[in-house]
Amino acid sequence: MLGFEGRVLRARPTGTWINGQYRWATAGSWVPGGIGPAPVPDGDDGSGGARAAAAGLARAYLRAFSPVTRDDLRWWAGWTVATTRAALADTGAVEVGLDGGATGYLLPDDLGPVGDPGPSVALLPGLDPTTMGWKARGHYLSEDDAALLFDCNGNGGPAIWVDGRIAGTWVQRRDGTIATRLFPGAHDRPGVEDDVAAAAERHRAVLGDVRFSVRYPAPVQPELLAGA
Repeated sequence: MLGFEGRVLRARPTGTWINGQYRWATAGSWVPGGIGPAPVPDGDDGSGGARAAAAGLARAYLRAFSPVTRDDLRWWAGWTVATTRAALADTGAVEVGLDGGATGYLLPDDLGPVGDPGPSVALLPGLDPTTMGWKARGHYLSEDDAALLFDCNGNGGPAIWVDGRIAGTWVQRRDGTIATRLFPGAHDRPGVEDDVAAAAERHRAVLGDVRFSVRYPAPVQPELLAGA
């Protein structure tokens, strides 16, 4: 209740930065003037505020992940179909055609062409928002490879992203080395193995002596930990 009222917030973790237990602090000690409760724009029952909040969340989600399907947004937010439809309408989302015939949605000011960002490699942690951003994942991960990265509850493990697609997974071994596994057929750019190895070495250097275990590991990671 103190958190909902904006009176306290979660502060720094106890112990090291990888600890999962956090201290709590008064909001005013971290944010000048405090936070206060969430505003209720319309009506005493909060219904108008809930609808406005849903539209704001949908707008932020579309800004980060679109084009998305209605099912993507409903799954990601945990909403009903009615709430999802209303939120999309309130944002003014525009329907667009997606590969495979599905209907996607974009914000009305986000309809312009997107340039090629060029080659990229990123080692992202488990449950990273990028990995968990969509219910339908075929545009960045094959169904066979998804079984290697996602557990039975849909939790995504640490992922190696190459040029906008998941190409493998990684894990930190007990000696501090970063072990990687690239999924067969998920990458075809020349030199990608060297780029992934360089990214893994950067991770190892940043982590240094810190050792951690992944709360939601990829199903294939026990093999990497064992040196397979």
